[in-house]
Amino acid sequence: MLDKIHTKLVQQAPAFLRLPVKLVPASVQQSLMLETLKRVFQEALDDGEFEFLENRWLEVHVRDIYFKSYISFENEKLVVRSDIENADVRFSGDLNDLILIAARKEDPDTLFFQRRLIIEGDTELGLEVKNLMDSVDLDSLPSMLRQALFSLADFVQKGLQAPTSLEEAHYAPKI
Repeated sequence: MLDKIHTKLVQQAPAFLRLPVKLVPASVQQSLMLETLKRVFQEALDDGEFEFLENRWLEVHVRDIYFKSYISFENEKLVVRSDIENADVRFSGDLNDLILIAARKEDPDTLFFQRRLIIEGDTELGLEVKNLMDSVDLDSLPSMLRQALFSLADFVQKGLQAPTSLEEAHYAPKI
């Protein structure tokens, strides 16, 4: 019974988050996204690894919650906006898949070939973004952020793997 509730919660979370995402002003979303990116990519920013994004725009689209954000690098700083007409490369996926990618519980290449992660536009730029994401040392994240990411990813992963009916749970083989 709890597994079924867990599964429903994970499946329905994006629907619950759509309204708050819609109601939060773009400026607040941009600030939150920028501060998160600065923390996650602190080492890469310090090492100048974002220069490839200078005067180019990456669109991050979380399809199932209708969230879009655009990221660039200008004057040696990350820039986040919500109103770019044309991005050079676009990454789009559903919330749960993106959480699993961030915590390295799912391989982005696997999700790409399953068409759960879509990368459109400048493929060379997309590959550079993917390589930068892969280079992040999750152990270097602030402990609260790292623990929150791992806990959320574990919750999502278990919710996606849980049996969808009581019969399946009853007859599931023991491992």
